[in-house]
Amino acid sequence: MIEITVPQLPESVAEGTLTTWCKKEGDFVRRDEVVAELETDKVILEIPAPQDGILTRILVEEGHEVTSTQLLAYLEPQAAAAEVAIAKVEPTAMPAARLEAQRSDVNLAEVAGSGRQGRVLKEDVLQHAQSAAPAPVPAPTMAPAIPRSVAPAGSREERREPMSRLRARIAERLLASQRDNAILTTFNEVNMQNVMDLRARWKDRFAEKHGVKLGFMSFFVKAVTRALERFPIVNASVEGNDIIWRDYCDIGIAVSSNRGLVVPVLRNAQTLSLVDIERQIAEYAALARAGKLPLEALQGGSFSITNGGTFGSMMSTPIINPPQSAILGMHAITPRPVAENGQVVIRPMMYLALSYDHRIIDGQEAVQTLVAIRELLEAPEQLLLDL
Repeated sequence: MIEITVPQLPESVAEGTLTTWCKKEGDFVRRDEVVAELETDKVILEIPAPQDGILTRILVEEGHEVTSTQLLAYLEPQAAAAEVAIAKVEPTAMPAARLEAQRSDVNLAEVAGSGRQGRVLKEDVLQHAQSAAPAPVPAPTMAPAIPRSVAPAGSREERREPMSRLRARIAERLLASQRDNAILTTFNEVNMQNVMDLRARWKDRFAEKHGVKLGFMSFFVKAVTRALERFPIVNASVEGNDIIWRDYCDIGIAVSSNRGLVVPVLRNAQTLSLVDIERQIAEYAALARAGKLPLEALQGGSFSITNGGTFGSMMSTPIINPPQSAILGMHAITPRPVAENGQVVIRPMMYLALSYDHRIIDGQEAVQTLVAIRELLEAPEQLLLDL
């Protein structure tokens, strides 16, 4: 028997919930085929079969808490399972049944015998082959089904369901952030005209050469890392009575998934090019939508960026992602009248918000950091020329 166990979880993840068995006892599974799903407070982990075989015994039911390396089920290797199946069928199947099974491509081990002493007859094989044939696909009906989320008019029903582990963890961390940090937020606005012009001029060639779209986030990541190098306290964190300084910038990018908000991290973002940043963000977004972000992608981070503008947010006060000390909030780009050279012109403007922990970051440093980000975005050639 082969053991199927919970994978080794990182120290920051103490336990998880076995949410789904994708296979049931008696099912044949292929090597690396997903047999179960495990939800942690960060991601959903897929548990694969270690080799071909039959899932013979499930030890943990859905909804139960599990820990690292805990035994979940037993798998009978393919060779042993085949021997058992052959031994079971060989006394019991009639010659005509064997011939019909070969012709119809039917596994005799799956056929229930109706003959004397349970012998498998030709008729049994024919009936099994007929019942195993795929059912015809029904024609679509004209009336669409009502989504579950749409309640009948006048309904006053209520329903209760437990939070997912991820949602409960998000709630816990947000409450801890507001309780443990002295959070203040400073605001500014940035004229996005130059970034938009640069992007419009080069986005097609960028995508053609690098196979990834040129978005706005890469410009913000580059501007943030440059600003953090000038004001390293904003990239630091508090641990007890100590300040942890960092000579690297691991930037967390808030990404929405169907399970909630996750924040994968761009490691050493200060060394990444625009291409590298866009590729990693695109990869993280795809993995988040599929629920397959690896745990290591969500570990650490020294500063975070969240983009509420994607959903139309005009202005917000983002909450710090502990143990970090600051977070930048991006918002919707909106045409607004601004003064330039004594004239009123319409420009694509974005409000920026920097929330910071006032325990270690003074207002002056927070404001100067946000101003530096704005100035770099309004003259993006500085980012490309390393000025």
